[in-house]
Amino acid sequence: MSLGHSDCQFMIRVLFISYLFPPTGGTGVQRSQKFVQYLPDEGFLPVVVAGPSSREDRWAPIDLTMSDKVKSNIPVHRIVSSPLAAPSRLRARMERWLGVKSEFENWWVRSATKLSCRVAHDCSLIFATMSPFESAAVASEVSRRIGIPWVADLRDPWALDDIQIYPSRLHRAFEMGKMERLLSTAAVTIMNTPAAAEAVKKAFPGLQEETILSITNGFDAEDFRETVTPRTDGKFRIVHSGGMFTDSGLQLRTRNFYRTLGGVEPGVDIMTRSPEYLLKAIEQWTNRHPSIGEDLQIIFAGTTTAEDRALVSKTKASRFVQFPGFLSHDASLQLIRTADLLFLPMHNLPQGQQCRSIPGKTYEYIASGRPILAAVPDGDAREFLSRCGTGLLCRPDDVEGMVEILNRIYTAWRKKQGCVQLNLDYISRFERRALTHDLADVFRATLGKR
Repeated sequence: MSLGHSDCQFMIRVLFISYLFPPTGGTGVQRSQKFVQYLPDEGFLPVVVAGPSSREDRWAPIDLTMSDKVKSNIPVHRIVSSPLAAPSRLRARMERWLGVKSEFENWWVRSATKLSCRVAHDCSLIFATMSPFESAAVASEVSRRIGIPWVADLRDPWALDDIQIYPSRLHRAFEMGKMERLLSTAAVTIMNTPAAAEAVKKAFPGLQEETILSITNGFDAEDFRETVTPRTDGKFRIVHSGGMFTDSGLQLRTRNFYRTLGGVEPGVDIMTRSPEYLLKAIEQWTNRHPSIGEDLQIIFAGTTTAEDRALVSKTKASRFVQFPGFLSHDASLQLIRTADLLFLPMHNLPQGQQCRSIPGKTYEYIASGRPILAAVPDGDAREFLSRCGTGLLCRPDDVEGMVEILNRIYTAWRKKQGCVQLNLDYISRFERRALTHDLADVFRATLGKR
């Protein structure tokens, strides 16, 4: 679908700064791509400024199917220079420990600011979605130069991220100061979970509370209208889609000085976002019921690391595991929708502490209607999954709880019985069109204040 010239002519133009944009794929891109896809229906024309399309890494693989969903008349302007090479070990240490500006920051802020000022001549508003959080500096400077407000959109909580590892408490405080300084120049700050929005209000009392909002991630109902090809393998299939955090978890376990120096929030265990605890549960479960092994299939889809594969290879459950590698968004949805059980692991936090993030896959898991083994801490993810009716909940490190859930869903599968009852009205609040309408309301309110 394309936009006619006359349609574009009467829309309010919004400078849309998104370093990651199709054909780059991954969960970090879907929020941007869907906003761009549906904002024209709300009367706003995004003018996209993005990073190079050739960039590819673990968290941002190339997915050509994402480009097909961007309307052809959406202006997309890219930084034409090539991405920078990885810094030397010495340079990386200087950046991490001494606070030296990274070469990436210097390059992106300079290049994106110059390009944005050139293409934003008819724009009434700036929208910057992050990470990378260096885009805040771009939006703030462009806003200052051309005199229009900017809206900050944080896909992760920046310095308030539970799982962010800093060298020390001082480094975290420095990043907090930078975060507050840049967000103070934004007309509105949008966090993607309610808990993250509350954390920003608490951490930065100098910011006006009414300018800190939450618009969650979500799912696109259009993506779920296509018919699913039925499976014929007869296996009880457990699926995890997306990246795992095995390497970060191992780093935190082996480098206790990060905790000692205060660079990590107390009580955080990142290793629960790896396959470790699920595989322990599978071992216990199949030891108690050996015949289950004849039916079992576990698929870890997505870009995997050497640490992921090494962890799996050391367990007896490895014989059930398949690594198909990175899948396009469309193929990933097909896999999710054919699962008998979806696995959603999150990092562990002390009991009662509210988690500030939700993995992007959560919303498409919910939309699939498939049962979800949700090993999650207290917070929004736990509440959303409980209210949607698809989540079977346990703590991130609760191996026995996982075994109980596995057995319950497997038993229902053997009997060909359903085991979830969907709350469709509640689920609909996470639909991308509805979320884009919420964003458009933010734009209208921001422009109305001028």
